[in-house]
Amino acid sequence: MAPFTHTKPATTTTSKRLALSYVFDWIVIIVIALVSVGFLKKSPNHRPFSPVDPDISFPYVEREKVSSGLLVVISLIIPAVITALIALIFTPGPTTSRDIPKYTIWRKKLWEWNTAWMGLGLGLALTYFFTEGLKDLIGKPRPDLLSRCNLDPATVQQYALGGYGGKLPLWNALVSYTACNQPDVSKLNDGFASFPSGHAAHSWAGMFYLALYLCSKFAITIPYLLPSTHEAYSTSAALTPPSYELKGLKNSLQNAKADDFPPQDSSRLVLHEQAAAPPTYLLILPLIPVSLATYVASTRFSDFRHHGFDIIFGSLMGMFLSWISFRIYHPPIRRGAGWSWGPRSASRAWGIGIGTLGYVQDEDRESKKQDLEAATGSRSPRLLSSSHS
Repeated sequence: MAPFTHTKPATTTTSKRLALSYVFDWIVIIVIALVSVGFLKKSPNHRPFSPVDPDISFPYVEREKVSSGLLVVISLIIPAVITALIALIFTPGPTTSRDIPKYTIWRKKLWEWNTAWMGLGLGLALTYFFTEGLKDLIGKPRPDLLSRCNLDPATVQQYALGGYGGKLPLWNALVSYTACNQPDVSKLNDGFASFPSGHAAHSWAGMFYLALYLCSKFAITIPYLLPSTHEAYSTSAALTPPSYELKGLKNSLQNAKADDFPPQDSSRLVLHEQAAAPPTYLLILPLIPVSLATYVASTRFSDFRHHGFDIIFGSLMGMFLSWISFRIYHPPIRRGAGWSWGPRSASRAWGIGIGTLGYVQDEDRESKKQDLEAATGSRSPRLLSSSHS
């Protein structure tokens, strides 16, 4: 009884330490979003503009095609609901043994749900942060600025900037935003928030993350070969098992991981028979969110809210930040088999120092391998070999 009473409190403390580290991760994500909300209350930079610039002379559209509320639904609610349903319904997968305890299965489901939402939350929070921050810092006029501004032609000349601005004709002068007679300050300030496009950035951040998640869970990817198959195979060579004792490969193979190599049977196949394309209908899954994000971004141009470069930059920024966030919590789509990364080791839950490799201890890798075997109901030779490498 003595060993049991000694180890139980340690296990409880370890679990709490690890759980609290992920609670703190959520707090950090929320804080990033709250800081971004603070940017909205700050008066943006007001870049000088030309009162005769045709690029900012478009009409002000009262009713946008995609409102801010609808944007929240598209970029946050829809991806959150779909990723949660996939994690709870399709995890851990069809290979799961019926003998696996429901507790183990639900623990895996909840973990996949948590990582799905953490990646989504981090991507959207970072997008929100950079979008609102850049809007305030740059203060680029929107295409409909002059419609918001309500300039008085009789007095606009006195607001010209530059040493000789007041002596130059209007088509050669830039004026200050103080020349505007718009009584609604928020409407006027919003006229200097063209770069980057928030609608484009957020829609692509949420929808591109969802597309990556769907591709990961349903194995939607371009056919590929595992590293050991990147050799020049011929029909005759395919009939002969590859010799891993070749002198030129010896050193590289000694340093390689066991799971970098396919099962032995696949190495006997002809090159073009070692991979295959996914069913075409599955391409519809990522196509839908990508199309939706494209539509949202295009409406910012047709509603005269943003210039073309603002939309392109916002879209690329949203895609980049969502990809980074996805990869933080998920392996590469081609190598992850639909799983997310596992939890950190409890002793490394709050960070690691210089000289430490990774956030998973060596002794924890064996237990994680056993958890994966329990979830799939099988003992893979590749998993077994990797545990001894």
